[in-house]
Amino acid sequence: MPQDYLTLPTDLPAPPDDGACVHLIGTSLPPIVLTATHGTPVNVGGFATPRTVLFAYPRTGQPGEPSPGGDDFWNAIPGARGCTPEVCRFRDLHAELCAHQTQVFGLSVQSPAYQGEMTERLHVPFAILSDEHLTLTRALQLPTFQVEGLTLLKRFTLIVRGGIIEHVFYPVFPTTTHAEEVLHWLQAHPLPDNQYVFD
Repeated sequence: MPQDYLTLPTDLPAPPDDGACVHLIGTSLPPIVLTATHGTPVNVGGFATPRTVLFAYPRTGQPGEPSPGGDDFWNAIPGARGCTPEVCRFRDLHAELCAHQTQVFGLSVQSPAYQGEMTERLHVPFAILSDEHLTLTRALQLPTFQVEGLTLLKRFTLIVRGGIIEHVFYPVFPTTTHAEEVLHWLQAHPLPDNQYVFD
């Protein structure tokens, strides 16, 4: 029976810290253009706001549809389950996150059409970027895993300042409280007045 994607099992395995994001700190985002759910192409190397929160996740589910490999198989993959609750928490805290001179984007390898249905159904106020051709994933050597012939992003969050990755959250667990974790980090690391670049 398909799962309720907003309700998580209590025994999900935590993903290990395999060091797959260590190389990202201090890295400049390349000028790669990705399709966004709001219909406007987004150059990830040219984010306009002082800071950007870019949270990546494997894939959101659709009501009534099984997960790749089946729900039990998907639940057993450390860090795979919990994408929809994570998106919803960033949705719920969106205004508070933006109050810190920050914009929010989600990132997955799902198609813009798939992402668009999800954002409309869940009333997500920010755009989700599609890296369905793995262009950004390969350029930055982002962490991935394979399931049922699919290459999916592992779950991580980048804080981008002045086009440079300032901070990385990885691994991310649990997903239901990660948006709060990001908000607390922003509160603890306020931007200096009129100083919007990473140094």
